[in-house]
Amino acid sequence: MVMGHTTPLTLLCMILLFATPSLSIDVHPQDRISLSLFRSSLPNPNQSLPSWVGSNCTSWSGITCDSRTGRVLSINLTSMNLSGKIHPSLCHLSYLNKLGLSHNNFTAPLPECFGNLLNLRAIDLSHNRFHGGIPDSFMRLRHLTELVFSGNPGLGGPLPAWIGNFSANLEKLHLGFCSFSGGIPESLLYMKSLKYLDLENNLLFGNLVDFQQPLVLLNLASNQFAGNHLKYRIYPRLVFSEKLLVLDLSNNALSGPIPSKIAETTDKLGLVLLDLSHNQFSGEIPVKITELKSLQALFLSHNLLSGEIPARIGNLTYLQVIDLSHNSLSGTIPFSIVGCFQLYALILNNNNLSGVIQPEFDALDILRILDISNNRFSGAIPLTLAGCKSLEIVDFSSNELSGSLNDAITKWTNLRYLSLAQNKFSENLPSWLFTFNAIEMMDFSHNKFTGFIPDINFKGSLIFNTRNVTVNEPLVAARKVQLRVSAVVSDSNQLSFTYDLSSMVGIDLSSNSLHGEIPRGLFGLSGLEYLNLSCNFLYGQLPGLQKMQSLKALDLSHNSLSGHIPGNISILQDLSILNLSYNCFSGCVPQKQGYGRFPGAFAGNPDLCMESSSGLCDDGRTQSAQGSTFREDRMDDPISVGIFFISAFVSFDFGVVVLFCSARARNYILQTKV
Repeated sequence: MVMGHTTPLTLLCMILLFATPSLSIDVHPQDRISLSLFRSSLPNPNQSLPSWVGSNCTSWSGITCDSRTGRVLSINLTSMNLSGKIHPSLCHLSYLNKLGLSHNNFTAPLPECFGNLLNLRAIDLSHNRFHGGIPDSFMRLRHLTELVFSGNPGLGGPLPAWIGNFSANLEKLHLGFCSFSGGIPESLLYMKSLKYLDLENNLLFGNLVDFQQPLVLLNLASNQFAGNHLKYRIYPRLVFSEKLLVLDLSNNALSGPIPSKIAETTDKLGLVLLDLSHNQFSGEIPVKITELKSLQALFLSHNLLSGEIPARIGNLTYLQVIDLSHNSLSGTIPFSIVGCFQLYALILNNNNLSGVIQPEFDALDILRILDISNNRFSGAIPLTLAGCKSLEIVDFSSNELSGSLNDAITKWTNLRYLSLAQNKFSENLPSWLFTFNAIEMMDFSHNKFTGFIPDINFKGSLIFNTRNVTVNEPLVAARKVQLRVSAVVSDSNQLSFTYDLSSMVGIDLSSNSLHGEIPRGLFGLSGLEYLNLSCNFLYGQLPGLQKMQSLKALDLSHNSLSGHIPGNISILQDLSILNLSYNCFSGCVPQKQGYGRFPGAFAGNPDLCMESSSGLCDDGRTQSAQGSTFREDRMDDPISVGIFFISAFVSFDFGVVVLFCSARARNYILQTKV
């Protein structure tokens, strides 16, 4: 064999290869026994922890061992689908300093023997089903820096009195969503090491008093800080330290004015998130809030605030979310708001705001959510809003806006939700109406639109044209439309925002002055769940409905549609509401083709009869009488206009609104009631 020349590089690689120590670390025999007992106590251990075999620590998932002794230092079994009880053998891991069992399904009291893990620095048992309170033995964990039990609603009971003084090193205490009751222990107020305190969504009550430590995060949202039906105010000296980055007091019963002290921070440090929503704060928004130079999210919705939006709000150049909805604010939107050029969401619905939509708002070119519904804005939609090209959620409903729909809207190419309902828009619907690729809900009801309904563009909305077979949502839940904006604070004090839109897939053009035939393309949309064209002047015949496989509600009432009722609809299994009343349909309605589920859907069609059990068709007079009785009995049924009356950021159930939109219909109703 001829040996080739060995280069210096090859020689170096060989030296490094043989010099590298083995990564194999054997688990200490005593700790291996403890872990094996824990594993064997779990249901289906071979499925949940299949790698826990042999002695090599590096092959045991979630286990970290000391490289010299093999003692177990850390356990991280987050989201491993574990369940049952925790075997006490874990309490024998005397060198353990980190224990993470979060996001599993353990169902038992917290093991008292965890108090024997004296070297423990961090413990995370969040999002399980532990119950029965926090054992007093945990007060022996004097080196603990992180205690996270959030998301265990069965824990309950009062917070232990020792929770604030058992460890001089505790920095992070998260006990949210645990059903704890009573007051905040006084010891927590003086825990100097504490930086992150999260007690969200418990049953805590009492007066909010002064925390003495420089907290970075304080979350007391969704509690009951109102004892004996008294509404407490915030103490003038409550925290608001210069190091406080997140303050969340939402969903309580706090009242009085918003303290200006919130904004008393240094130029370099200050709040990045302020959430005081869902309380009873009154008075004006403090001008000092506009001095929070680092603020990225401002949530003041669902209070009793009045006055105007601070004129200097544009000073908050880092602001990404503004939610001032559901108050009694007046005036207009300050022009300075264009200074908030990083805005992601502007939510101002349900106030008393007025004025016009300023053309300069096009400077907010990364805005995704714009909700000014239920106010008193007037005028037209400015052409310059084409610059808001990132918009996805737009709700201008329930204002006094007018004019025609201009082409600015076509630039909102990412649009998912658009509501212009209950305004004074007029003229013809534009030809581009159904061209948005991502649109889920379009509501133009209760305006003064005229002309024909544009034909559907099958290259348009993918959602309208795609049936989602995985969703089997009950109609009651689908009647609610919600938008939730959430924020996550990173280690670099930057917020990341996401939103979740829970919306029906639908089209509502009801209560306008539209005429002509309904485009056949609308009846070929397999993903459409709701279609409301009621109370217009539409005529012509209906094609088959078989392609509308996702349809849950169809309202074509109070028009002049004619001809026979479409064929078999029994394959439309999700269809719960059908209203074809007060039209000019004729012929016989077959009982065995799915229409028997909607006996009152055909009232006010004098030439239409319902097939009887004998297979014969009852005459129109009998059907007319049945129809009038149905209309009287069904006044509270969620049908007609009410089913499509939506605000994207307000959840509510739908009620029926009976509209007599033609003289023929009004006369017929009066005749049948005689």
